[in-house]
Amino acid sequence: MKAYSLDLRQKIIDVYEKEEISQRQLAKRFNVALSFIVKLLKQYRTTGNILPKPFNGGVKLKLNPEKLVLLAELIEHNNDATLDELCQMLKKQSGISISRATMGRMTQKLKLTVKKNSIS
Repeated sequence: MKAYSLDLRQKIIDVYEKEEISQRQLAKRFNVALSFIVKLLKQYRTTGNILPKPFNGGVKLKLNPEKLVLLAELIEHNNDATLDELCQMLKKQSGISISRATMGRMTQKLKLTVKKNSIS
């Protein structure tokens, strides 16, 4: 998704108000997607505002700061545990289930090392 500047948004609104022009022609003239024009004009007509809407998306993290502290303690006390074992320990202590890959990313984020594989 592109972020369009406030100046561009204002220019589009100015042209829309001054000229009899279709939304498709506006999109072509300003080299933007038709869907952007449709959403911008709808927002302008309903609210009078042309500012970009705040970003509300993204994935909610399972591990909040408190859980990261718990994970760091788990790793420090079980520094010979594999990623799979750490996943199981975390689930047992906090009820949160994360994948082995996520555990690997979290250990990197915490700058902690763990055993790479188990000895069979």
